[in-house]
Amino acid sequence: MSTASLVKSCGTTACAFNNGGCTAIAINVGGAEAASCTTFITLDARAGLASADGQVGACKRLECVHNTDLLCTAGEISVGDNADCLSYSVA
Repeated sequence: MSTASLVKSCGTTACAFNNGGCTAIAINVGGAEAASCTTFITLDARAGLASADGQVGACKRLECVHNTDLLCTAGEISVGDNADCLSYSVA
């Protein structure tokens, strides 16, 4: 794998890293029950990169078909309004 998966869209408008899209340098996907963006944080500020070029840093959901060695192999992912990874899929 030579590049990280892009965060194509993020519907979690309450997240400090969502400023017209994901502005985190890298997000992590995990969650105890649902696959979700664990980088999500609610603050009264906007943070991160100046542009919406967020990527997936690590994926802790081993059962996902896009997970290889804790890295996301999907070309891009989408995050829903509840910080859920909409690209998460099991075989």
